[in-house]
Parts: sequence; C-alpha cells; structure tokens
Amino acid sequence: MENFVVSARKYRPITFDTVVGQSSITNTLKNAIRNNTLAQAFLFCGPRGVGKTTCARIMAKTINCLNPTENMEACNECESCRAFNNNASFNIYELDAASNNSVEDIRSLVDQVRIPPQIGQYKVYIIDEVHMLSAAAFNAFLKTLEEPPAYAKFILATTEKHKIIPTILSRCQIFDFKRITVDDIAKHLAYVAQSEGVNAEPEALNIIAQKADGALRDALSIFDQMVSFSGKNITYKDVIDNLNVLDYDYYFQIVDHILRGETSNILLILNDIISKGFEPQHFVSGMGNHLRSLMVCKDPSTVQLLEVSEQLRQRYLTQSQACPMPFLIRALEINNKCDIDYRAANNKRLHLEIALLKMCALCSQALNMPTAQVQPVQMPQNRSAQNTNPIPSGVSTPSTSSGTATTATTKAPEPAIQEATRRVDGPTNKPTPQQSQPNNSTVQQSTVQQSTIQQPTPTLRPRGTTSSISINKAMQQAEQKAEEKEETWDTPFTQEQLGVAWADFVNRYKNISPNFAAALSKYTPKLIGNSEIHFNVDNLLFERDTEGMSALRHHLKQSLHNNQFQLKPEVMERPAEIDAYTDKDKFEKMAEERPFLRTLQAELKLEGDL
Repeated sequence: MENFVVSARKYRPITFDTVVGQSSITNTLKNAIRNNTLAQAFLFCGPRGVGKTTCARIMAKTINCLNPTENMEACNECESCRAFNNNASFNIYELDAASNNSVEDIRSLVDQVRIPPQIGQYKVYIIDEVHMLSAAAFNAFLKTLEEPPAYAKFILATTEKHKIIPTILSRCQIFDFKRITVDDIAKHLAYVAQSEGVNAEPEALNIIAQKADGALRDALSIFDQMVSFSGKNITYKDVIDNLNVLDYDYYFQIVDHILRGETSNILLILNDIISKGFEPQHFVSGMGNHLRSLMVCKDPSTVQLLEVSEQLRQRYLTQSQACPMPFLIRALEINNKCDIDYRAANNKRLHLEIALLKMCALCSQALNMPTAQVQPVQMPQNRSAQNTNPIPSGVSTPSTSSGTATTATTKAPEPAIQEATRRVDGPTNKPTPQQSQPNNSTVQQSTVQQSTIQQPTPTLRPRGTTSSISINKAMQQAEQKAEEKEETWDTPFTQEQLGVAWADFVNRYKNISPNFAAALSKYTPKLIGNSEIHFNVDNLLFERDTEGMSALRHHLKQSLHNNQFQLKPEVMERPAEIDAYTDKDKFEKMAEERPFLRTLQAELKLEGDL
C-alpha cells in the first residue's frame, strides 16, 4: 500500500513562481539573485502557513543552482538541484530553534560555518522559529551573523518578530509575509482538486479558504479532511456540516424578515440555529459580517472588499438594494453592542433576541408609519390658514387649509428609517394633529394657493444619543435651506398670543428634553416692540442647546406665522445670599426666624458653637 502524502507537502511550491500570494517578496529575492546583491542574513516573518520556510528553501536551492534559468529559477537538473530534491545536500542546513536554543547549539553551528561548500557557491543555514533562541544564544550568534564568510548565508524564519532582540533585527534584511487572501487560497485549492481528480463546488472551496484564516497550509489540511469525509465530490453542504459553519442562507433569511418586520419568523430561525448546536455568539459575529458585507455592496467602488464567490456576491448585491444605508449603520451598532455585552448577559438567548427585535423595529416602524409622518409638511402662506395647535419640529403631520390640499410623496425610505431610529432610541411626544381653521379672506386664499411652501422639518432625537453632533448639523442645514425657500412672514402678534405659543411648546417639548422645557417654564417671555422676544434664563449655557433653540424658533415661527422675530435670552440676576457654614452661623440664621431658640439656649445654659 502506497504511503499517503498530505497535500501541504505534496503540493509544496518548488519555484518562486509557484509560491501563492507573496509575489512582491519573490520578485525582490529573484532580483537580488539576478543582480548578485544578496545580503548575508534574511529574516522572514509573518503568520503561520504563508510560505516563510518554503521561500527559504527555494532561495537556498536557487542560489546554489549551477544552471539557473533566465527567470532566476532553479533548473532541477544540475547536481546541486538533484541533491536538494533528494534531501542529500550538504550545503543547506535546517535548524529548529525550538529544540536547539542553547549557546552550545549556536556554538556548534558557528563551527560548521568555517567549512566552505563542496558543491555550489553558498552554504545556507535556515533557522526556523528563531524567536525561541535564548538571550545568551542570540548574543553568541551576533558576531557570526554580522560578519560571516562570503559563502555563508543565514535565513531566519519566525512567527513572532517582536520577540527577537533589536541587535539581531539590525543585522538582517526583513521580509514581512502577509496573510494569503481568500481568492488566492480558493484558486490554489481548485488547482489541487483538479490535480487530484476531485469535483469541488466553488462555494465549498471558498468556505475552506475563509476557515483557513490566511494560512495555505491550514487550507490544504482542511481540504484533505473534506476529501476523507465526502470522497471525490466536495459540496457546500458537506463543508458547512463537517466544519460546523453556519450557512449563509440563514443570514439572508433573517435580513429579509427584518426588512418585512416579521418578528415571529426571526425567532423561529434563531431557535433552529441554536437547536443545531451553534453558539449564539458565533451567530452574532456572523451577523455583523453579513451586515458589513451589505453595507460594502452599497457602493460599487467597495464591492471588491467582499471575499466571497461570484454567485454569493450577486446575492449580496441584490439584498443590499433593499437595505437603506441608515438601517445598515444602525443595525451594525445594535449588533456590535450585543456582541460586546453578550458575555455579561445572564439570559444570553434573550439578549440576542432583543437585539434582533431592535433591528426589526427599525424597518417595521418605518414601513408601517403613516405617509404623512414621513413626508415634509407644506407650510401655508398666512397665519390663519395653518394649524392652531402646531407640532414641534421633528414630528410631521398632515395639514389642511382652505383651497389648498397637502400633497404626499409616495416614497421616502431614508427619512422613514431615521424616524424609526429615533423611536427605537427613546420615546418622544406624539401629539394629535388638529384641523386648521379656514380663512374667509379671498386675498389670503389666493396667496396661499400661489406660494405654498414645502418645508422639511429637522428631526429631533433625545439627548445622549451617539449621533447628536450629526443630527445638530443636519438640523442647521435643513433650517438654513428652509429659510432660503420661505418668504417673509411678518404677521403681527400680541403678548397673549406669544404666551399661548410659548406654553404650548413647553408642554410638547418636556418629553423630548425635560431640562430645556423646565428652563423655559420658569420665566414668562416679554414682547418688546414688534419683533424682539426677551426671556430670562439662569445662565448663558442655555443658548448652547442648539437643538432646543432650533425647535423653539421653528415652533414660534409656525404658531405666530412670523419669521422676523428675534429671541434674546437674558441672565436673571439673583440677590447675593450669605450661606451658613459653621454650626454657630447655622444657629444664628435659625434664631433669626425662630426667636424662641435664644430663650431655650438661655434656660438650658447652652454655650459654645451650636
């Protein structure tokens, strides 16, 4: 019976051109051989299974080849190449530093360096896992590494460069090997499968490549395992069953149900996943990768970041078209928070279900939201044609006026997602819209019909949300654009009308920002002249709440139908008060209000600080 040779050894590269995924390093080494500019020492570092030792062997074989090709590859026919292929070369030494890490081992190596090569031009010493050498062994190796004989070359290989002392690093040319990409590994696996007569599905090889995590040796080992499991026909289902990988189809189904707001189906799929033995946290990680892939597909320039098969890439592209970007960003935030807090959760399954239901709420609220709440509000041109009970900015309602009907847009997905996001983040006040009073003036009716303005209102979010800065910026831009479009409103208003509008705003805004509403309710605003609204505040920090000030200005503009007024907050002066700090001061202050305390002190003959 013929001995079985694993694919990692059987298909190990023997030339620079057959090395997978390290073209920049192999080209540099070939140019150094061609130009005869080889350094005395090289350090190959990088993750496992990326070709460090393989490149060291190919380089040692090539520089000793008696008849190299024009492409600087070994001929495999000369005496030196045949000796190397038969593992009988006396010019190439491989040392495992993990088991030969003492000073005595290095001293023995130094003694061998003094003997010149018998066949070929160089003696090459390949030291694998060099970071395992002791500090004394490193120091004993320094002199020989820096000034070896002309015929000696050292190639050091390690997976942990940070453990090598700086004096060794400074004496070597350092080559950092990168992780091999999923596409490169999948192509090499396809070549191996074809050579072995194995029929493998592209998606199955892609899963193996992803599972290898950039290591070609690991990928070939998994490939051998799958051949043992399924024979000469490797399918996608066999791979996910054998490697305990969650099927992509689960993530596509869950996102489809999230977009449709089908919470029951989401919980049933999650139960199916857990019942098959998959760890819920692995599902959370996979869900994050799936949402990230959908976000990447939103822009054609970033589709290349997907490391999946072409068939699966088309599936991502199709589903990404149905996912608005605000939903993907917010869903990624929810998924990331779920992943971070998962270990600390007592009921881990419930913790995951809540996260999925939050994602579902983002879309279900947007899809089930009345159209009038998604669309912008058309502003009437005169005061009498608008609602008598206006709504704070950020909540849109249908409005009617005499002679003018509000037109609704049929599709506004992204504002709907933003509104749903605001609802998931926290509760807001949602007042009932009222019908506006018709205006009997024919002149004002014609003005309304000719110059009706459609003004989008800025969206309000509760304080403490992660995107408050971007929301404030968006509010300012929306307000600026609205002011550019609207005409001048200068309808006169009285102090009484101002007080009613002010109290109405405080009542509506207290559920959005209680502190801001409480500050407004302390003092009554005063109308100075026809356009200046003065109101007292406790401090000037009040003006820094741009979100609240914008909402107040917008509310008064709608209620009073006047956009020419000016809000002028004034700091309220308070009389200085003498605080009582010591016990005696406290007693004197109490005695001023209650004189009988002095009589009590005298009768009881109490002395000292009280």
